Amino acid sequence: MRVYMKRLILIVIVCGLLWIIMPYSQRIEIPSMSKSSDLQNMEKRIDILKLELSNQMDKSKVLLEKVAELKEALDSKRVNLKGKGDGKTLDTARNLVLPILVIACDRVTVSRCLENLVKYRPDKRMFPIIVSQDCGHNATYRVIKSFTDSDPSITVVRQPDQSAIALPKTKVKFAGYYKIARHFKFALDHVLHTLGHDAVIIVEDDLDISQDFYEYFLGTYPLLLEDDSLWCISAWNDNGKRDVIDLSAPELLHRTDFFPGLGWMIMRHTWTKLAEEWPPAFFDDWLRNPMNTDGKACIRPEISRTHTFGKIGVSKGLFYENHLKSMHLNTKYVEFTKLDLSYLLKKFYDPALEETVSSLPVTTADQLEAMPRGSDAVKLTYSNARSFQHQARVLGLMDDFRSGVPRTAYRGIVTCMYRGRRVYLVPSFPWEKYDPSWG
Repeated sequence: MRVYMKRLILIVIVCGLLWIIMPYSQRIEIPSMSKSSDLQNMEKRIDILKLELSNQMDKSKVLLEKVAELKEALDSKRVNLKGKGDGKTLDTARNLVLPILVIACDRVTVSRCLENLVKYRPDKRMFPIIVSQDCGHNATYRVIKSFTDSDPSITVVRQPDQSAIALPKTKVKFAGYYKIARHFKFALDHVLHTLGHDAVIIVEDDLDISQDFYEYFLGTYPLLLEDDSLWCISAWNDNGKRDVIDLSAPELLHRTDFFPGLGWMIMRHTWTKLAEEWPPAFFDDWLRNPMNTDGKACIRPEISRTHTFGKIGVSKGLFYENHLKSMHLNTKYVEFTKLDLSYLLKKFYDPALEETVSSLPVTTADQLEAMPRGSDAVKLTYSNARSFQHQARVLGLMDDFRSGVPRTAYRGIVTCMYRGRRVYLVPSFPWEKYDPSWG
């Protein structure tokens, strides 16, 4: 970029000077000393030329100022998203701020989360850390304060409403989920409306992050600006176990209709709309209903950039032992800000996915199990919820649905690795929308 800028400025300056000089090179004549009238005429012409030259110099100054402005604008760019085909470039300015919102409650182990956020944070100004604590747990608050007292870029706010939530007897056991939804609304309102940030990255107090966690969000942020069909970026792959992901492709990203959560980024304008209908409980499943997100998608990685160590929570560890603890956290640093991620834009991603899937040979789950390890991609098809679940289990994938959407699905397609080959699980019928009756 710097070499390019130097060349650009040099070319503009040379062109400007030539533009000034050329009109006069043909008008200046060698004076003849034979006649005094000639000298007088020459003096007049010189005066005229001086005036015109002065005017041209003023114009040149304006031109040079524009060059300086161009240089400053280009120097201020930090992230580029090169658009395939149309040559478009999307940039984010050097003044970009992406705050990290840490949702905390009564876990003193929030220290582990904060230590990693601080350890891998490349820029305090760009990534301020805001901890929002619910529950009024003083021991946890003291742990958080130990960080805020030593680092001004880390702040804490306490959720002020600690009142009990009135619930019917049948829902009392879900009180924790109601409190979580209330806390998230307060915290997101605080960061995006009260503090006025344009976007926020949300993590919970029981998450570890990868070394390239910040780079991942910085590199994918332009996608939210460019593509109106996206509403979030997530660091999580719901089917992120070692056996079903491509460990050789840490840079690979996908679109998904299923909200992954567990480390995610959202824009203020998106939150403003969601907040109007924010549910009293189970907000994550509410976000997984395409009706609530206008049918928009998220970006998720092939290999997760977060990993949860929170075995104990409102779910009582039910999900952790069977699934979460086996998820793989990325260990290879990827410079996402230097990659061309335009393939994730809907206008490129959808036709490419359709072309890929249509060209693949069809096999069955039983045939796939009998195949030797290989690198040739294949596809399996499903016609209903039961056939999807059967094949998902064979592949080692999560087989549940939320509002009819399978985990990691995009336009009904779920992709994973199976014994060294890429597999696509696709509907056998023309896909139009998800069926809420599934699951």
